[in-house]
Amino acid sequence: MTTILQTEKLRVEYRSRDFRQTTKVALVGLDLEVRAGEVFGFLGPNGAGKTTTMNVLLGFVPPTSGTGRLFGIDVRQPIARQRIGYLPEQTYYYKFLTAEELLRFYAKIFGLAYAEMDKRITNLLKLVELEHAAKRPIKSYSKGMQQRVGLAQALINNPDLLVLDEPTSGLDPLGRMKVREIIQRLKNEGKTVFFSSHELGEVETICDRVAIIHQGELKAVGSVAEISAGHENLEKAFLKIVGFQPSPLLP
Repeated sequence: MTTILQTEKLRVEYRSRDFRQTTKVALVGLDLEVRAGEVFGFLGPNGAGKTTTMNVLLGFVPPTSGTGRLFGIDVRQPIARQRIGYLPEQTYYYKFLTAEELLRFYAKIFGLAYAEMDKRITNLLKLVELEHAAKRPIKSYSKGMQQRVGLAQALINNPDLLVLDEPTSGLDPLGRMKVREIIQRLKNEGKTVFFSSHELGEVETICDRVAIIHQGELKAVGSVAEISAGHENLEKAFLKIVGFQPSPLLP
């Protein structure tokens, strides 16, 4: 299968705010590979290096050493990101805009022709189930609706790869289910989805493969079944891999 996203020996160091340390290492020699058409879950505790990895791929943070590639092109070249869509964990939109206006704004940024623009906006609003609220201001949306309009925004350029940072963060069970259904539909359309999440139950349901990162290092990669082998479920495997020790006061 074609490799869509790849990192090789990726290392990222930051200047530390702690006067006792000159640098902080966020990623340590990360080797990762995501194939065309798969839903790939990127897991790890807070501060493990997930968002840093995404920031390197998106060109927000330069690697200290090593390489990252999208569609075989070095991520330091802007052309590498022409075929991706991105949804950050926290979406920041002009809340006075309607969903329709927001999508039109992004469509213009990508230079879509008006006929194609209208067709794509209609189809995306249908995909994320927001046709009924297309002309309402985003400030009137629930958290789940705002997350879904964010997904529509990430899809406006018809990307081959979607990078999603905690797409179900803060959503209620119904909101998580709707986002999960959208990701499954995108997979059925042949899209590649790379997303970070703390919702391990959802990862088990929709991911073809997962990677677990801890303290900047890749600890495990494979199918859910492969990683969960010998454990009750993915959550138990995850806790074992990251070295979680339960409190002696807990049963």
